[in-house]
Amino acid sequence: MGEKPLSQPESLALYNFTLQHNFRLVIAYHTQGKEIYWQFENYTPQESLYIGKAFSQASGYNLAVTPYNSSFAGFKDWFIKDFRRPGFTIEAGLGNNPLSINQFNEIYNNNIGILVLGAIL
Repeated sequence: MGEKPLSQPESLALYNFTLQHNFRLVIAYHTQGKEIYWQFENYTPQESLYIGKAFSQASGYNLAVTPYNSSFAGFKDWFIKDFRRPGFTIEAGLGNNPLSINQFNEIYNNNIGILVLGAIL
């Protein structure tokens, strides 16, 4: 975490990479919850709900409303607001961070469908 947005080299690199490409949607991965966050305020594109439901069905994760205290600072939120395109945060896994490597196969199996659908939807 930095002092302000884009103050850390990895955040700035992701920001610049995104600006250099014409992404149709983005998927950000976090841990804890087995949920999919799909909207940001009133900026969310209509197709986001359809895609989010497909991601939920493929993964078994709950399609959830982003908690208010988790909004306003994430990559997904920035992408949705500035590009007016779908963005998703996938909360994969459960437990103490860092997650145990023992969860790898389950997380992979839950998320491979999301990645495939994200490439074709």
